[in-house]
Amino acid sequence: MPEPEKQDRPESLLTVVIAFAANLLVAVAKTIASVLTGSASMTAEAAHSWADTGNEVFLLVAERRGAKQRDTKHPLGYGRETYIWSMFAAFGLFTAGAVVSIWHGITELGETGPAEDVVLNYVVLGIAFVLEGTSFVQAYRQAHGAATKRRVPVLRHVLQSSNPTLRAVFAEDAAALVGLVIAFLGVLLHQLTGLAVFDAVGSIAVGILLGVVAIVLIERNRRFLLGEATSPELEDAVLTELLRRDEVERVTYLHLEFVGPSRVFLVAAVDLEGNEDEEHVAVRLRRVEASLETSQYIEEAILTLSLPGDASLAGRNRGPAPATVRDGTAEDVAAGGAGTLRTE
Repeated sequence: MPEPEKQDRPESLLTVVIAFAANLLVAVAKTIASVLTGSASMTAEAAHSWADTGNEVFLLVAERRGAKQRDTKHPLGYGRETYIWSMFAAFGLFTAGAVVSIWHGITELGETGPAEDVVLNYVVLGIAFVLEGTSFVQAYRQAHGAATKRRVPVLRHVLQSSNPTLRAVFAEDAAALVGLVIAFLGVLLHQLTGLAVFDAVGSIAVGILLGVVAIVLIERNRRFLLGEATSPELEDAVLTELLRRDEVERVTYLHLEFVGPSRVFLVAAVDLEGNEDEEHVAVRLRRVEASLETSQYIEEAILTLSLPGDASLAGRNRGPAPATVRDGTAEDVAAGGAGTLRTE
């Protein structure tokens, strides 16, 4: 097993930093355009980008605090802080982005008059699409790499991933690109028809889009905070990892619980090889626990002895560990509650 370093942390941090820089530049440009043109769709987009910019701050805090090493006050580490701060970010997207956009669109429904300074709107929307696209490409690249190793579709990986910052940036950037298309259509239809209602409807549509994304993000973080159930595939992968050790003859109980991005708390009842006295068995159990904790995806492992009559969880013979377990890639192994891991 590799040393316990979180290889996906630096890339997640880079993804958040790129998203923050892109959103800040876009927010300033959209705000200037919305003030000069009075476009409802552009105002909604400005609110969206400022919400995203503030959210990236929460996500940066989530990455920093969630990476702290466990101590006596937090024996299972600080990984769950990542979900807490990511939930703050999702709630900010809902209030500062969705609510403001919908409210502004509703207030603009009665406006009349032709569109003005549409060229400025188009220029800003084009620049925003390039910047948001750059941020989305980074998020997609990170998600695609992990999804390929897990052999699942990218979107499925993002939804199931135990990494909330990746999910938040991916979802927000995807929503931003769709929102830009909606805003463009709102401005264009306003220009072509002279009806300001299209611009207002565009603002409302952007708000609804942000609301849906925010609710999905809040729900995913809530589930991980409550204790997201690990998948049978992940349990099977960890079970195989236990059984491939020479000291372990069988496993009769296994509990896995996410305590942070790509980090699980493992509790298992095992039957060790041989028939040694209690003192020697205790030493061997601690040795197996320590070896399991060298894995970068196991925060803590607690092993106890199985009762003689307990049924084994695996009737098969020992085999090679799944590639994702053997390689020790954290996001491959502990990617999400309903993910799949393929054994070789």
